[in-house]
Amino acid sequence: MRPALGILLGVLLLASAGAAFPPQQQAQQPPPPPTAPPGTVQNPQAPLTVVRVSEVDMILAVVNRGQKFITDLEKSDFRVFEDNQQQEVRFFARQTDLPLRVALLLDTSNSIRSRLQFEQDAAIDFLYNVLRPERDQAFLMIFDSEPEVVQGYTNDLEVLKNSIAAQRAGGGTALYDAMVRASQMLVNAPLPKSGPAEVRRVLVVISDGEDNLSSLTRADAIDTAQRSGVVIYSISTSIQWIVPEESTDPNKRFNRKFAKTDGDKVLDAFSTETGGRAFFPYRVDDVAQDFLDISTELRSQYLLGYAPANGALDGKFHKVKIEIPGNKDLEVRTRKGYYAVPPVVVTRTMGGNPGQ
Repeated sequence: MRPALGILLGVLLLASAGAAFPPQQQAQQPPPPPTAPPGTVQNPQAPLTVVRVSEVDMILAVVNRGQKFITDLEKSDFRVFEDNQQQEVRFFARQTDLPLRVALLLDTSNSIRSRLQFEQDAAIDFLYNVLRPERDQAFLMIFDSEPEVVQGYTNDLEVLKNSIAAQRAGGGTALYDAMVRASQMLVNAPLPKSGPAEVRRVLVVISDGEDNLSSLTRADAIDTAQRSGVVIYSISTSIQWIVPEESTDPNKRFNRKFAKTDGDKVLDAFSTETGGRAFFPYRVDDVAQDFLDISTELRSQYLLGYAPANGALDGKFHKVKIEIPGNKDLEVRTRKGYYAVPPVVVTRTMGGNPGQ
């Protein structure tokens, strides 16, 4: 059994519970590890699985120029570089059916009041296109002046739908604080009751990307997601600089961004740095196919493992690049790197929430 690095690092981070993030003026320093969310219940009687960790795990997807997912590649097809130094791939596997743990982060601030219905429709459509009730779970967090969990982890789509539909807009915008808290909750996501202790952690942000009240920074939000092994998918609610454009499909008309707002660029950075994607739709119909693509992507991934050649356990961020030599038509989607921390003993503890 080999958990993905995100799970392993997550447990390491929880060992530092109680550490505070630095104030905003010190944002250039990486924030301390996230702590477990308040009210977390763990069952000391649950079975434990102990694993020693010494490798870096990279989860990735590969697409061609037509954005079709390529799922038949072999270990020999990939080259991995850390800080521009080639690494030896020691582990390779196709991961096509891991359970998902999804954090749905909904902006309910005054800045998106006119687009709240769009947000609600997009969130509901995402869940119905991506979530499999028999295997996956999600929770709903809203944020205006501060983040609030309005529905904890559940696999009940109707419960999630009703919670989304009940939200109203008002207040300031604390996006970065909400993203940090959502990543912390994903670290402590309920694991499957049986089989490998592995899940795919996904954060879906539906917002205009603006922030005017957070005590934390954009760097804090990205760092926490990277440390937690979280992939971020962003859906922009901004409709500035939109122009109509005809699709090559005669049955479909869509709108395209002519230029990105500052908030759009923030959302784009969140997704790019964590191996996800950002979307800039005008109508919910414009992202219906994107949601299906995300569902396919999350179940069409590879896992590469390697032991860093330099062995530097310095706690710093190390850049990772994965290439497919000799095939320029293929694009690798993955996170940009990882934080190097000492090997740890990881204890799998089954929480009070029901795993699937």
